[in-house]
Amino acid sequence: MNASGHESRLSVEQKLDWGELAPLRITARHAADGVYAGGHRSQRRGAGVEFGGHRAYVPGDDLRFIDRHALMRHGRLMVRQFETETDRTLRLVVDASASMAFRSPAGRGAKLAYAAMIAAALARIAISNGDPVALDWIGGETRQPLPALGGREAFERVVAALETVQPGGDIRLDTAATERAFAAVARYARRGSVVVLLSDLLDLPEHTLDRFAALSSLGRTLIAVRVLDPLEATFGLEGPVRLYASEGDFHVETDAGAVREGYLANLAAAGAVWADRLAVHGGRIVESVTDGDPVTTVREIVLGSGGGPR
Repeated sequence: MNASGHESRLSVEQKLDWGELAPLRITARHAADGVYAGGHRSQRRGAGVEFGGHRAYVPGDDLRFIDRHALMRHGRLMVRQFETETDRTLRLVVDASASMAFRSPAGRGAKLAYAAMIAAALARIAISNGDPVALDWIGGETRQPLPALGGREAFERVVAALETVQPGGDIRLDTAATERAFAAVARYARRGSVVVLLSDLLDLPEHTLDRFAALSSLGRTLIAVRVLDPLEATFGLEGPVRLYASEGDFHVETDAGAVREGYLANLAAAGAVWADRLAVHGGRIVESVTDGDPVTTVREIVLGSGGGPR
């Protein structure tokens, strides 16, 4: 939701507004270090790995993993990726669609920046426990998915991927975006994995909740983190306003007071639908607002009831 009242207008920016959430490495470490990071033993099976596909070569990659056959097929350098084998992988699915670019003056940063910071903090906690972390995207530009990574360099790889993404895409039209993300999770996430979806849950295709809930098979733990801007969470507008769609090219003009109650009721009902459905599968939803303390959000994800990356 974007809004304008009188002569002011809050619009979605094309370039991600990090606000006070930058630099990501520092804010994520602060959020992670404010939470108890222990709690279980990773059930490793030695140093086993599994092939996880190809991606384009970037300077600094290990030359041993360049695939000569892929070079001949695609005409460019490709490196092989590998999934670390463990029963306790954290798989992060981050919504980077256009609506996640929104930031009102009250927000500490754009919704995607806040989601990225939460994701990086969760990654730091998981890696400190010896658990690998994987990253997938819904929508977004210049996004870089990552297979399950562990070890000392894993946190830096996750942060680098989160820092380079730019919001974009109308996932109401690109319904395959969620299918691609969840298909990767279904393929690689083993029994006991924790799958965390970070999204505003706005304008998602109707099948999104069904697809996400289906990932609970094989004993996976599902957590949906709804990230909202303070303006979206409270509808703190007065008088005549013009409301713009975050994804799509349309707007409506109305009176804020006349629609506030209905808007807030619909917002709460949407959250309740996700909460009830995930509860059936042993999962849960965590509510967060971008003017809030990220340590509180991360603590609720990690230490809250119903499991989590503990």
